[in-house]
Amino acid sequence: MTPPPLPPRESLTVEFKSDRTRLSDRELVEAVVCLANADGGELWLGVEDDGTPTGLHVEHQNLSGLGGLVAARTSPSVMVAVTPAHLGGVAVARIAVPKAGSEVGTTSGVYLRRRIKHDGTPECAPMLPHDRASRAAHFGLADASAQPVAGATLADLDPLERERLSQSVQQYGGDRVLLELDDEALDGALSLTARQTDGSRVPTLTGLLLVGREQALRDLVPTHEFAFQVLAREAVGFNEFRRFPLLKALDWLETNFRPYNPEREIQVGLFRVPVPRVDLGAFREAVANALVHRDYHRLGAVHVRLDDEGLTISNPGGLVDGVTVANLLTTEPRPRNRALADAMKRVGLVDRSGRGVDKIYRGMLRFGRPEPDYRRTDAQNVVLRLATVDADEAFLKVVVGEEGRRGTALPIDSLIALAALRELKRLTTDELALHIQRDPSQARRTLEALLEAGLVQAHGTTKGRTYTLAPGVYQADGDKAAYTRQAGFSALQHEQLVLNYVRQHGSIRRSEAVALCRLTAPQARDLLRRLKAGGRLVQHGERRGAYYTLVEPTKG
Repeated sequence: MTPPPLPPRESLTVEFKSDRTRLSDRELVEAVVCLANADGGELWLGVEDDGTPTGLHVEHQNLSGLGGLVAARTSPSVMVAVTPAHLGGVAVARIAVPKAGSEVGTTSGVYLRRRIKHDGTPECAPMLPHDRASRAAHFGLADASAQPVAGATLADLDPLERERLSQSVQQYGGDRVLLELDDEALDGALSLTARQTDGSRVPTLTGLLLVGREQALRDLVPTHEFAFQVLAREAVGFNEFRRFPLLKALDWLETNFRPYNPEREIQVGLFRVPVPRVDLGAFREAVANALVHRDYHRLGAVHVRLDDEGLTISNPGGLVDGVTVANLLTTEPRPRNRALADAMKRVGLVDRSGRGVDKIYRGMLRFGRPEPDYRRTDAQNVVLRLATVDADEAFLKVVVGEEGRRGTALPIDSLIALAALRELKRLTTDELALHIQRDPSQARRTLEALLEAGLVQAHGTTKGRTYTLAPGVYQADGDKAAYTRQAGFSALQHEQLVLNYVRQHGSIRRSEAVALCRLTAPQARDLLRRLKAGGRLVQHGERRGAYYTLVEPTKG
């Protein structure tokens, strides 16, 4: 098998190792472990740090046992793929290292991970205990929020926060069974404490985060911190950091956010519909998600920042294994802190179905605002940006009217489809599939359902089929011109365009008709055939060479 070309430089996933003086087995295995504990990658043996191939040592010329050596000296075993290569006239080896599904060490007990230094170059660094715990949580192998906190006692739980928890259950429609439990039973139901072998109870991380005293959080959970910042024209209007327990934190953040979130009302039929700068349901869900799903092994605050462009919410710790920006809408819930997430669901502060991202999308799209933007998310942080542009009242009226007709909220896929059509004007099923993060068949079903509901209009058939918003969507606000612009020209207008083009240029080909009328190739073919059959055009040539001219008038 031919190996891929040598990368130009070392990176997070590329390591060069010189073999001129024979790289020791220990160093080789440690280099593999380092890559496996990051994102995996490729180790090039016989290549200098600057990317110059210098060749394998004579003792490494036979590569047949190299994979077995690595497997035998790693725990759990790392199965690498070794491929010989010839570069610059010398023999080297490419060792493909898979990303490990848990922390990996050498059989000598060495744990390393690859990281990028401040100057942008990679290095192998020791995996300290908190790094290993963080990685285990990333893969769902451990739940830090269910573990007892060293040094914590029951006295660190605040009776006032317990009362706040009960009020939150009533306010947000949580599990009312919790209201009937005494403190010990409540602690067990929400994993606020863990029972020890001697029968005593010790607060867990979940317990301290939900109902702990502020001083106990400062002393025992130093990674917990959040900030609310308001920047207006680059001037700081508000900038405060706090370490409150989570229920108090959410109350404090919402209270301080409200003055910066003006709201007006519009009339939709018989009802007055509020139009805030940021939907409060989406705000609560996004902030709660950041506080619940952050990595509590890492220092760094959860930031809630409002500026002239929008609201940005970020938290330390990237997306957990198996969750990406491209599958946020469709993947099964995988909370990093399961006990904490479960407790917040039962209290009613986050979506109980585990589909909180849907709620954030709905809070943006129903007002005709852009989709939530997660593009700045990386391995270290989850970053969500919510645009605060003006709402599209015509679009909101259509959504509210359709939901009133159905007696229920629009499915999230349908709402995403309508919002995408509003922004992009015209969509195919493949294009919508990217927006709803599903396959094209599901996108087609979504569009056809909206077609039956009279919300979208189809153009063309089979592979060339495209969709636009239906006329009624814009007539709801009296903007018929907007529909005419988005839906394109009618068949009659297409014919007149083609005929005018031929009068000016003498002839037209199918490709020119496609560009002129913004049609698919089959639609342009049918248009030209229709003009030919109607005695308006004459065809010359066949297939790709065909072109059309005007029918010459009969001489009298």
